[in-house]
Amino acid sequence: MKIPKLKIGDLDIKIPIIQGGMGIGVSKSSLASAVANEGGVGIISGVQIGYLEPDFLTNTLEANKRALSKEIKKAKKLSPTGIIGVNLMVAMKNYKELVKTAIKEKIDIIISGAGLPIDLPKLVKESTTKIIPIVSSGKAARIILKKWEKSNRLPDAIIVEGAKAGGHLGFKAKDLVDKTNESLEEIVKDVISLVKPYEKEYDKNIPVIAAGGIIDGNDIAKMLSIGAKGVQMGSRFVATYECDASTSFKEAYINSSQNDICLIKSPVGLPGRAIKNSFINKTENGRIPVKKCFACLSHCNPADTPYCISQALIDSVQGEEGLIFAGERACEIHKIISVNTLINELKQQINDYEILT
Repeated sequence: MKIPKLKIGDLDIKIPIIQGGMGIGVSKSSLASAVANEGGVGIISGVQIGYLEPDFLTNTLEANKRALSKEIKKAKKLSPTGIIGVNLMVAMKNYKELVKTAIKEKIDIIISGAGLPIDLPKLVKESTTKIIPIVSSGKAARIILKKWEKSNRLPDAIIVEGAKAGGHLGFKAKDLVDKTNESLEEIVKDVISLVKPYEKEYDKNIPVIAAGGIIDGNDIAKMLSIGAKGVQMGSRFVATYECDASTSFKEAYINSSQNDICLIKSPVGLPGRAIKNSFINKTENGRIPVKKCFACLSHCNPADTPYCISQALIDSVQGEEGLIFAGERACEIHKIISVNTLINELKQQINDYEILT
């Protein structure tokens, strides 16, 4: 298959791959710039990005805003002609402030999930930043399209994230366990059909991007063949030298087996997928008291939350015992390689892909 370019608004993306935003601290300027330099879209996760700032514990919001600005500047310096975006969760208590920070730094793209980003068009008004919601169903896509149409700002693309993704999932836990949810292919096709009337009426290209469980070039080619214009890949980029996480975090991926990938209950209020370890075992044995509340989530009470998700993610990215989010197929990744090597492998696999009829 010939590799098509991905066009999002006036952005021409050489290869149709968006690197998924992974927090806390897993995808910062190092990983994002490396992907952008290879012709894809590099994404910085804005979730608690200021965890290394000296005043993070006492002045969390300002630390996060400052760190987000720093990481965007670093990424742009490392990839001056590449396309850089940020992933900002709607569930964050300071979502609006971080959106404004990213806009101030003239970020190319803002991607938002973990809730419906209904107000995002208003927040980016008069900026050239492209805005992309993440949805897990045709129903969610329909709501976004109708709401954003009223704001006179349609999505510049839509990411459809299926049930095999890592991190927070937009599905009911029961459906994930029973595997009764729609397949990624079905949801992608549904969203493509919903987008078409808007594209025609407003003469606007709204590419649909497939995500969740995409691990190699064959998966990419399959999604392109059913009408997706590109893919988002998160887990696959963790086991790269340029990934911003610790070596032990990456090794948890390449040493995992299928039995190690599990579903968890997240304080965000959504089910999540992670690698089973001693931290997960502790959560199953009872609540882990919160020592310090970072006031990071809109709907989280430190008095009854099962654990502090910020601290759990910060610990893991720094190589300590903590929460390691991962996609369902993370166990298929067996070695740490460079982003350049990975992208070249993916491109070769796409080129070699043949549709079997």
